[in-house]
Amino acid sequence: MKQIQILICIISFLFCMIPNSFAQQENTITVSGTVTDENKEPMIGVNIYVKNEPGFGVNTNLDGKYSIKVKRNATLVFSYVGYDKKEVDVDGRTTINVQMASNDNNVLNEVVVTGTGAVKKASISGAISTVDMKTLRVPTANITNSLAGNIAGVISMQVSGEPGANQSEFWIRGISTFGAGSSALVLVDGFERPFNEINIEDIESFSVLKDASATAIYGSRGANGVIIITTKKGDPGKININGKVEYGYNTRTRTPEFVDGLSYAKLINEARSTRNMEPLYNDIEMQIIENNLDPDLYPNVDWKDVLLKDGAGTYRASINLSGGASTARYYVSGSYLSEGGMYKTDESLRDYNTNSNLERYNYRMNTDIDITPTTVLRTGVSGFLEKQNRAGLVETYTYTNVDDNTIIMNRIVNGDGINIWKSIVGYSPLATPLEYSNGLTPAYGTGELTNPWVLGTQSGYNESWRNKVETNITLEQNFDFITKGLRFVGRFAFDSFNRNNIKHVRWPEQHNTQRRRDSSGNLVFYRVSTERLMGQESDSWGERIYNLEGELSYNRMFADAHNVSLFTKYAQREQAETSNVGNNIARGIPRRDQGVSGRISYDYLSRYFIEFNGGYTGSEVFKTGHQFGFFPAVSGAWNISEEPFVKENTKIFDLLKIRYSYGQVGNNKIRRGNEEIRFPYMGAIGLVDGYNYGDLNSPNYSGLASEGNLSQYRGMHITEYAADYLTWEVATKHNLGIDFNLWNNKFSGAFDIFKDTRSNIYMQRKHLSEMTGITSQPWANIGKMENMGFDGQFNYNQKFDQVEMTMRGNITYTRNKVLEYDEEASALPYKMTQGYRWEQAKGLIAMGLFESYEDIRNSPKQEFGAYMPGDIKYKDINGDGLINDNDVVAIGSTRVPNLIYGVGASATWKGLDVNVHFQGAGKSSYFINGPAVYPFSEIHAGNTLPWGNILTDMVGNYWSESNPNPNAKYPRLSYGGNANNYRASTYWLRNGAYLRFKTLEIGFTVPKRITNMWHINSIRLHFIGSNLFVWDSLKLWDPELGSGNGMAYPITKSFTGGLTISL
Repeated sequence: MKQIQILICIISFLFCMIPNSFAQQENTITVSGTVTDENKEPMIGVNIYVKNEPGFGVNTNLDGKYSIKVKRNATLVFSYVGYDKKEVDVDGRTTINVQMASNDNNVLNEVVVTGTGAVKKASISGAISTVDMKTLRVPTANITNSLAGNIAGVISMQVSGEPGANQSEFWIRGISTFGAGSSALVLVDGFERPFNEINIEDIESFSVLKDASATAIYGSRGANGVIIITTKKGDPGKININGKVEYGYNTRTRTPEFVDGLSYAKLINEARSTRNMEPLYNDIEMQIIENNLDPDLYPNVDWKDVLLKDGAGTYRASINLSGGASTARYYVSGSYLSEGGMYKTDESLRDYNTNSNLERYNYRMNTDIDITPTTVLRTGVSGFLEKQNRAGLVETYTYTNVDDNTIIMNRIVNGDGINIWKSIVGYSPLATPLEYSNGLTPAYGTGELTNPWVLGTQSGYNESWRNKVETNITLEQNFDFITKGLRFVGRFAFDSFNRNNIKHVRWPEQHNTQRRRDSSGNLVFYRVSTERLMGQESDSWGERIYNLEGELSYNRMFADAHNVSLFTKYAQREQAETSNVGNNIARGIPRRDQGVSGRISYDYLSRYFIEFNGGYTGSEVFKTGHQFGFFPAVSGAWNISEEPFVKENTKIFDLLKIRYSYGQVGNNKIRRGNEEIRFPYMGAIGLVDGYNYGDLNSPNYSGLASEGNLSQYRGMHITEYAADYLTWEVATKHNLGIDFNLWNNKFSGAFDIFKDTRSNIYMQRKHLSEMTGITSQPWANIGKMENMGFDGQFNYNQKFDQVEMTMRGNITYTRNKVLEYDEEASALPYKMTQGYRWEQAKGLIAMGLFESYEDIRNSPKQEFGAYMPGDIKYKDINGDGLINDNDVVAIGSTRVPNLIYGVGASATWKGLDVNVHFQGAGKSSYFINGPAVYPFSEIHAGNTLPWGNILTDMVGNYWSESNPNPNAKYPRLSYGGNANNYRASTYWLRNGAYLRFKTLEIGFTVPKRITNMWHINSIRLHFIGSNLFVWDSLKLWDPELGSGNGMAYPITKSFTGGLTISL
């Protein structure tokens, strides 16, 4: 009976539902129509969806027509790139035709992301650069490699091309300090985070804040400029799915070229003969080398060919989904990257890989929820998992920038200096064979003197794992119901980062041979190292970071003329190490920063602007009473293009604005090398060696020799003096700039000149007299430095029929000068650091090479050792008749370029697009040195041959009896070193300037009439060539590396093909 009752209830329910189903079907209609542009031409691929109802929606077909099922009272939304979004109420209609309108290009409506949010470009009075993300082409894993020459105000140089380390050092407007951190603050979605590992497909906008007015609200964190990155978010409407795959082939831009074994033997013989020593190889031995008759004793190995591949592959794939309704929106993405290294591997080792490889998985999810019409909740979760692989002896040691814990140079090696490129540059073709004929493994030595093949393939492998999770939540509350324009934003973020290194090290037993065979013709071996079986070592490190921020802003227009804006912000940050802190108590204490900042701005009719900014910042670095500092800034602008006399007399100017800013910013990052100094106001007391009171009858004297010196008393003393009065380093900044947009935004740009004076720079007092009794080197605010320069950018847009063209360019020039520096006094001003660039190259001034002994007799005496015709001749700077260290002067520039520029152009025609970019650097110089530049200079005990290859560039370009050219590129050959020749001078100084064909991109977008048939929104095929050519005067290796000896993994030249699909 009970079952019958249940059945009756179910049937009754179904009958009740039938009318509702018919009612819903009656409430749904099919709407169709045509979408056209301003010229009433049909538009293909317009996106049409129902407002507040997330779904897939529809697109217009080849004829601009569409058809969609909706409710009678629905609202349709029509959207297309480059056109204004349009909403149309259905109201029961079955036919709705729509004409789209292109976006308003009025420059007054352009928006720039700043420290206080999105602001109209015309109302900005500070120095801010933005970049179109489409121009940042990144064929590698790191976006920093695309900054140089793309963004005005950024000085950048790439320091390595190795997977996992192929990133660039960069500075905003150059280097302005030598005592504190010089790194820029990087904000991702409002939080201080690194951006090296971000998937570039996730980035929506990229802004660079350069002057005090723009960075003041960040307090001390913004002293060196700020980079603001916002990631993509979802828009209401149908689900958008975008996928991208790329495969690239990477080769080396330029690597050192070395001579073969026969040439090496000839050169070493000449080097010994010219220095009155017997040749190392006789004629018979030379023939043996030439004909490869005895590869055990007289090898001829091209170690580059043995160890290096011609190229390696890179694979990248990414996918993202976005969409939602007006009350909830989302953006979800994931990506995968695999970069291969250029080292060969031993194919017999199948259990592990010794190459330098990188794999990375990225993910991101951003959601926006309208809790109420005035309350928005934004959440974000992102992170990455990364694995880097290297050879066993090449330790994955990471130089960490403590400002933001981003790894800025991964090619730094372990304490023994073991590096594959050191071995390649140093291991000569005659040093040892690849393998002895009896199967023994050869080696010149141990450590960095190891056989390159053993170092790269037979020493085990390293695995370095890094993972990071970033979470954040933001609450935005509009208080218009209290007073119009009032708004509150609260942010909280929690990030965790972990790094784990597992090092598997082994090496075979290694041998070398005596110079000659024994009387029986056998090789005479001696053992260089015993075998080490595979062993394992590991280390780890981690950190957690909390961020809490609150912002209250008020923006209001009065009388349609007076715009007033108020902004205040509170921020605190805690950063704590979570593992491997050792016994250092300071490392176990979280780093904490706290600050309050504010801004008041006013503009009249978008014509006259004035703005006051200030930050009250606290730091743990200073003693109580000095922990907080207030740093104000003021800026103003005059928008000339809004003046009636301009509007009435010309239509040229869309925007013509002059702006000026002045302000101060504090800096509290104290450095000693790579070490961060956290509590300099805390002194230290320790034991000191005993003091001899000179009393033979001292009661403490027992007469026993084991008790040491007479009457010695150990005591306590101050080992580290507290810097009680240490306070903020202060950056005083001036900026004068102009923004312009002409001829309906066809030609636009900006130009700025700036001056940054740093005072109270942190230094250790290293030259205090011993009479003071101070045995340590206390910290003090005693340095001063000035940095001046200019930066600018331009864009030109023109349309010729169906061809749209864009030309762009930018330039950044800086020049710093040390004004005050704690150093030993000198009667020779040119020997001082003060008065010159920071890290200015200094050396002797070379006057060519000595032509004869008569030339030597008639020249001032050089006190660096013996010299003869063909050796370097130096200038007597101080006129004392002697050449010594008192003649060392400032020469050239600095390793870091002082000039960076870029020019590019792009064009589109129908579905075809082309983009080219050239990037250059100047005002850079560095010395070349090392065993390949100073031939036969390093003689290691137990080895007949010196350490070091010989550059092919040297052959035919050095002074010799047959080529007595006083202006030869290289001096007379030496053996065992040459103290006169091998020292810093203009002779070895090289110009680091270059011009690089940075990017060539060719793309093709499949016509809409084809993709629509496949129900695909768009398909684009592209090819990208990167670092294709470089023009420079160095010619030895890639000039951008700034390497003096070529012992660095080269920058890569890449050829990448890809496919992008949007659904």
